[in-house]
Amino acid sequence: MDIAEWRLKIDDIDRQLVTLLSERARCAVEIGKLKQTSSLPIYEPDRERIIFNNIQRENQGPLTEVQLRQIYERLVDVMRQIQKDEIAPEAVPDHRGEPTEIEPRD
Repeated sequence: MDIAEWRLKIDDIDRQLVTLLSERARCAVEIGKLKQTSSLPIYEPDRERIIFNNIQRENQGPLTEVQLRQIYERLVDVMRQIQKDEIAPEAVPDHRGEPTEIEPRD
């Protein structure tokens, strides 16, 4: 295959990854809801160790264990943030009525 064909293959894989990541995020949202109703913590180091052990066991390269773990550490971090947002969404500041540089309040 030439570079263009390899890139098309990568584009297809990226589309699949986005679908799978979105599905994983939906699962994280539902788990976040269950954690909230059960008063469970967002951060569960034992569960994260299980995830990292599972991916290392499945890894057949060419990614090293360190590289794959780095990818998954970021993935788990993002999923944890999704759960935090599900439990306590960040409030959007309401700036209506606040002074501006043009109209300072005396």
